[in-house]
Amino acid sequence: MSPPRQKDTMKLKEKRADVARSKTPTKDDILKFIRSSTGNIGRREIARAFDIKGSDRIDLKRILKELAADGLIADTRRLVKKEALANVAVIVVKTQDREGDLICAPLNWNEDEDGAPPRILLNVTRRYEGAAIGVGDHVLARIRQTGAGADADDEGAEAAEDASGFAYLASPIKRLPRERARQLGILRKSGSGFVVESIDKKDLKEWPVADGEMDGAEEGELVRFETLRDSRTNRPSARVTERIGHPKAEKAVSLIAIHNHGLRDVFGEDVLVELERLPEATMSHREDLTRVPLITIDPFDAKDHDDAVWAAPDTDPANEGGSVVIVAIADVSFYIRPGSALDEEALLRGNSVYFPDRVVPMLPEKLSNGLCSLRENELRPCLAVRITFDRDGKKIAQRFSRAMMRSAAKLSYQEAQAAIDGSPNARTKPLLEPILKPLWAVYEVLKEARNRRAPLDLDLPERKIVLDERGLVLKVIIPERLEAHRLIEEFMIQANVAAAEALEARKSPLIYRVHDAPSSEKLVALSEFLASIGVNAGKTSFNRPGQFNRVLTKAIGTEHEEILNEVVLRSQAQAEYRPGNIGHFGLNLRRYAHFTSPIRRYADLVVHRALVSAFGLGEGGLSDAEKTKLDAIAENISQSERKAMSAERETVDRLIAMHLAERVGETFKARVSGVTRFGLFVKLLDTGADGFVPMATLGRDFYKHLENLHAIVGERTGESFRLGDRVDVKLVEANPAAGALRFDMVSDGKFSAALAKVGRKRGGGKPARAEGRKPGKGAKGRR
Repeated sequence: MSPPRQKDTMKLKEKRADVARSKTPTKDDILKFIRSSTGNIGRREIARAFDIKGSDRIDLKRILKELAADGLIADTRRLVKKEALANVAVIVVKTQDREGDLICAPLNWNEDEDGAPPRILLNVTRRYEGAAIGVGDHVLARIRQTGAGADADDEGAEAAEDASGFAYLASPIKRLPRERARQLGILRKSGSGFVVESIDKKDLKEWPVADGEMDGAEEGELVRFETLRDSRTNRPSARVTERIGHPKAEKAVSLIAIHNHGLRDVFGEDVLVELERLPEATMSHREDLTRVPLITIDPFDAKDHDDAVWAAPDTDPANEGGSVVIVAIADVSFYIRPGSALDEEALLRGNSVYFPDRVVPMLPEKLSNGLCSLRENELRPCLAVRITFDRDGKKIAQRFSRAMMRSAAKLSYQEAQAAIDGSPNARTKPLLEPILKPLWAVYEVLKEARNRRAPLDLDLPERKIVLDERGLVLKVIIPERLEAHRLIEEFMIQANVAAAEALEARKSPLIYRVHDAPSSEKLVALSEFLASIGVNAGKTSFNRPGQFNRVLTKAIGTEHEEILNEVVLRSQAQAEYRPGNIGHFGLNLRRYAHFTSPIRRYADLVVHRALVSAFGLGEGGLSDAEKTKLDAIAENISQSERKAMSAERETVDRLIAMHLAERVGETFKARVSGVTRFGLFVKLLDTGADGFVPMATLGRDFYKHLENLHAIVGERTGESFRLGDRVDVKLVEANPAAGALRFDMVSDGKFSAALAKVGRKRGGGKPARAEGRKPGKGAKGRR
């Protein structure tokens, strides 16, 4: 009898022989092959199965694009049904067909990363009693794949039958309030009239504004506007609907992101009324931790302090060499009760948003900087976890309690680190022996345990913008990464794991912080990139974070160190919130939930409420209504997190563009941070500013885009530019309002025989250049 592996190989060969009848398979042929195959099928496997080579791959690519557009496959590279849509998700109605059916797509879908969005049929049944739904509406809906069987009733079965050709069938829960279009621009003088210049760097257009449509705005002001079309000429124009202010005014730059993303930066009257009626926390039904010298360690400029730590050797003789850690977290759930105006506002915000010049908090200042901030020497309610570790850093016990505490000290990371390094100041000297040294002793043990666990260890330094009194960029620094940072991070991870494990053991619903493993498509691309830079990954399958770490270690001290960290990061999935657990790949943890920052993250507040309910810790637990809505809550706060990250990134881009606007014409040291067929993205080494070099300025050659190798290579010369290359670029244009910088390339490309060979092999691809461009007419030709 043939061994199982040999049988599988024989079956695969037989299957390929059966389907490899034609070099131009039909859509049905491809779909049948995908359905009959196990595991993820990619474009490469399809080409091999049908013996498609050379220029015939162009036809295959076209067919796959059509399948993706029809929603029958997830995208043109990973040819399987996409499993990423949650059971409950927010979708947007894209169009209505002739039969009146509403055709939708996921609201937040990254086409650059995930390909064409799946097509979703919205089934508005008689049972739906909410507001009328039309094109453009955002809808919270239950989602299921169309192949999963019909609903039990006739209406659902009929909808499922009509959903052929759609990837998903959706049933509406409710229509979400439609936000006003938030187009922002700068009013500029143009000839005898005015125009509005868009600040969207993906769509830098301008529209004329008639005299009667300016709402009193003056030249140079930031305005919100709507676009119009003349009924006779069909020419586009703009109408100013709101004046926001001058974009260069003090602390005005973050206002652009606040308005652009619709961030809620003002608390309503109902929230302010509730703030005056908050309950008073007492020692009743709480553990007394006021004699435990818990301390907070935070950035030197932190205004809120939601976590405190303490550690000591375990006195239990049965745990010789072991230790005890207490992590105490502000008891936000005591003040923010389910269904209250404060709770509804916190859920709408989802999280706090941190700009260089301001914070848009999730909670009002009375809570975030007051009652829920663990201030030094002030009595505060908290939710605490007591964790016991053995001498090897293995957890052997944990216990959650609702308590009262009094912080013994408020330290910065720098203060705590200096004390441990032998330079205590007047504040830290008395704390060194009784508090700081025991903390570090436990951390050293936990660090060894963490190293054995081998979470993903990326070295990606974060830049911090320092502003002057006007809110403009003074300098950009890279804060030193201290052991004090890692200590607090490790203690918080332990507390988060404890929360997830405790709730799972009690069979309590909760929201996990999950991080999926990288997709097979991204791993193939990573392997190809590693091979192109001479990094031998061997037979590494990359199914554990430690395998990525081994590759990263090989690059330490080489020219590829920075870029390899970047490429590995890009290969990873995006972390998100879900009520269903798939583990956290990056941290290499089976169970993980956010528990330690309820002041600034709604997910943590949900976990606190779940703990209060599961362990009978009093009022403010998870309500029955919330338990049925965890899918929707998780989707909402995941979207809020992405919106916050985008707003923060855009604000930094605008501040730095404003900072560099007076340096147009200067040459800067940079690194290639992105490669597309339209040009190169670069990151300046001194400020971290991001900019773009259009392909049209690379005039020596026609360039082919080698997507998986993150490179472009000249057809004639073989010179290349690739991700991570150090280059010199000249700033030719700065648009501070859009946060956009445009550069010309000054450096020559490098010659790589390997890349040139790949470029020649992949012939037939469209050159990565501007249409009509001729060699020798760009920046290089002019020198």
